[in-house]
Amino acid sequence: MILSSWNVNSVRARIENILGYLDSSRPDILMMQEIKTEEKNFPYNEFKNVGYNSFVSGQKSYNGVAFLSKKNIENINLKFFNDKLNQARIIVGDLKLKTKTIKLINIYVPNGNPIETDKYIYKKNWLDLLIKQVKKTISDYNNIIIGGDFNIIPDEIDVYDHKKYKNDALFKLEIRKKLRELINLGFQDIYRYFNKDKQEYTFWDYMAGSWQKNHGLRIDHFLVSSNLLNDIKKINIDKKPRSKLKPSDHTPIELEIRNSSCGYKY
Repeated sequence: MILSSWNVNSVRARIENILGYLDSSRPDILMMQEIKTEEKNFPYNEFKNVGYNSFVSGQKSYNGVAFLSKKNIENINLKFFNDKLNQARIIVGDLKLKTKTIKLINIYVPNGNPIETDKYIYKKNWLDLLIKQVKKTISDYNNIIIGGDFNIIPDEIDVYDHKKYKNDALFKLEIRKKLRELINLGFQDIYRYFNKDKQEYTFWDYMAGSWQKNHGLRIDHFLVSSNLLNDIKKINIDKKPRSKLKPSDHTPIELEIRNSSCGYKY
């Protein structure tokens, strides 16, 4: 089974790119971030026509997250925690496999820049709320996968030039410590688990030829419960969509779950 995550940077602007990706890579589930549309304007039918059900938390012009899924996702929750600004940044659901239920948490973490503004405070508070709620959820669910655009560079190896990001909200030490706090609840950054020293990126800015120069950042992640590690076959960063015409500035990450774990019950 393939579980993908992709910040699409507007689902309607990127619809042909997304449909092309679904056709070529055929993920069972795609977590999308930054869909930038309300539910009423979401292209449900376009995805339904190619075999995907849509579960959406939308917002006009900004933010927004969604699951596209060939499988049934139950107990969809758009209010995982109380975000005082009520931004559409998280959607949660249960995926029932043959032998276990996995809680899927799809997130779009605030960017937080500039750091001297309320945007940075909001990011810190949002992460604190996420950590608190995940800690509560672990008491009821042993199997959790958190995926999405974290807007956090975990370490120096995860950015082309870490010195340029020293005072950026994506790389500030206190923000990276919050990611570590989340991981320490019982997760693995699954990309780094499989790739100890590899340097790959998931985001390249549109400006200054970043894609052509490979001036990228790894800010899109899957955090996997430690007791699910034996179920994970591999993790892949698919760079092809970033090279297309009118691309998102992010590219998909793909988690392959072993087939032996993936008989489905309904």
